[in-house]
Amino acid sequence: MGNCYACIKPEQEQQKQSKNQKQGNKKKNRPNPYAISNYSQPAPVRVLKDIVPAVGPRISDKYVIGRELGRGEFGVTYLCTDRETKDRLACKSISKRKLRTAVDVEDVRREVAIMSTLPVHPNVVRLKAVYEDDEAVHLVMELCEGGELFDRIVARGHYSERAAAGVAKTIAEVVKMCHDNGVMHRDLKPENFLFANKKENSPLKAIDFGLSVFFRPGMFFLFFFSGSLLLCPIFI
Repeated sequence: MGNCYACIKPEQEQQKQSKNQKQGNKKKNRPNPYAISNYSQPAPVRVLKDIVPAVGPRISDKYVIGRELGRGEFGVTYLCTDRETKDRLACKSISKRKLRTAVDVEDVRREVAIMSTLPVHPNVVRLKAVYEDDEAVHLVMELCEGGELFDRIVARGHYSERAAAGVAKTIAEVVKMCHDNGVMHRDLKPENFLFANKKENSPLKAIDFGLSVFFRPGMFFLFFFSGSLLLCPIFI
């Protein structure tokens, strides 16, 4: 005889429905193993773990971040203002998303270490403070509002021998100071020297120690960084 619904008692039918409902709830509540929420998100990279505490003040607590001043391969430089003193400074924010390798992370650590190690010099931009959050590393430095040496050369068209000698002397003094303190800049070019202000006799300051390294006397280096336009003709 086939199935006969009349032969099923009401109590049996109720138990069957209750059992099916429980099985349905189990299926609904079963976690999806492929859901994004089931994968733990990696912790943000701590670039300056030995320099900046994991829990500390945020850069926005001390400074107001303003307009963009410049942009490089890894970072963007913004105008920032001290909330208390109203001093205008520059903030170089290095995005952690662009630090794809351990070498990139080490380069940022070394840049901060070098700028913190170098003594105060009238022709080197000063590092004021360092911050780190989940998105970026922030280097707060003195603001140079006079523009690049490169732009001033282009605007002038040419430099007199005396003016060119003054610029060359300043660059040589920066190189000597760095070498005396065991630092090699490795990216000297007109774009990496800024004037403190727009006056004709404004101090010239070296910036961007992102490619700089520490060295000891006797070490040998062989590298090319700045491109063929800035190389000595004998290397081309």
